[in-house]
Amino acid sequence: MKYFALILSNLFRKKIRTVLTIGSFAVALFLFGLLAVVRGAFNQGIAAAGVDRLMVMNKVSIIQPLPVSYTERLLRIPGVKEVSHANWFGGVYQDERNFFPQYAIDDDSYRSVYPEYVVPDDQWQAYMSDREGAVVGEDLVNRFHWKVGDRIPLKGTIFQGTWEFNIRGIYRGKKVQDDTTQFWLHYKYLEERANAYWKGLVGWYMVKVDNPDDSVRVAKEIDETFANSPWETKTDTEKAFMTSWAKQAGNIQLLILSIGAVVFFTLLLVTGNTMAIAVRERVRDLAVLKAVGFSDVFVLVLVLAESVLIAAIGGALGLGAAKVLTLHGDPTRGMLPFFYLSAPTIICGFAVTVAVGVVAGLLPALSAMNLNVVDALRRV
Repeated sequence: MKYFALILSNLFRKKIRTVLTIGSFAVALFLFGLLAVVRGAFNQGIAAAGVDRLMVMNKVSIIQPLPVSYTERLLRIPGVKEVSHANWFGGVYQDERNFFPQYAIDDDSYRSVYPEYVVPDDQWQAYMSDREGAVVGEDLVNRFHWKVGDRIPLKGTIFQGTWEFNIRGIYRGKKVQDDTTQFWLHYKYLEERANAYWKGLVGWYMVKVDNPDDSVRVAKEIDETFANSPWETKTDTEKAFMTSWAKQAGNIQLLILSIGAVVFFTLLLVTGNTMAIAVRERVRDLAVLKAVGFSDVFVLVLVLAESVLIAAIGGALGLGAAKVLTLHGDPTRGMLPFFYLSAPTIICGFAVTVAVGVVAGLLPALSAMNLNVVDALRRV
């Protein structure tokens, strides 16, 4: 810190150039932060997937149903601990852009299959006693400013008509990546009001196994149990299911890595050029430092410190702006419910930024270190 004032004075000899270089880092790291948030949003389900859960759906398509009578047969398969089921409701709240997942759930088993979702017992009992009751995630509550006791109308798209629900409970997740944007309603209420086709049908099953190591065997046995039946099944681990679902949007990770590589390579060139120009402009100053007794290593560290400081300031500004943006929640109306910039991502981004600063300043710093004092002082 002894020579910090000298470093600052050197940086701000050309204020506009320094500010623009810092701005380049800030914009790049802001973009990096947003891309990391998007990647995290697409991988949210994968990260939160239970290692002991299987997803059982119709072999034809996830939009095709399965009989509710499969519940008992699934429970008889060795290795199966619990079984629950859900239906996609697909209602619209006020505007079609207000997207959020709505599930008609099996009240008796859903909470035990998904223990990461926490609902106060008194609220759950209130929900159970109200056929039009609903439990909603805390993200939905914050998004729409709902509260317990509100009556929420949903316009049916799959199940026609206007459906009204009373919010009886609010659930939260035990981990930050848990999805708290869901809207739960009673499966029995849906079955009661649905048309004749949907009687006795469910959308998919969630199967909890005794031992995660048996997941592959149990999945195979489930599919074999219902093979050659009118309602054949396709069973995957929850993680495999979420991974295939995320891949439908394309290879997000490759896209982010490609954009990030281009951005940081561009920063490398910009910062390297800035430091090279700065060293050329200060040849006589650096020669004077050497002439009065400062070592070659000191000159090397001095130039490197300037480059790293530019990178660090710009990186901190960009990552800080990205974090502030994520504090306001999902700006996409439910398309990216997990909109969060984690601390490890911030640390990783800052570390890469500092590394770019070191690499960009290395050649100019070596040039300054190897500067010949006599030749440098002769320059005009």
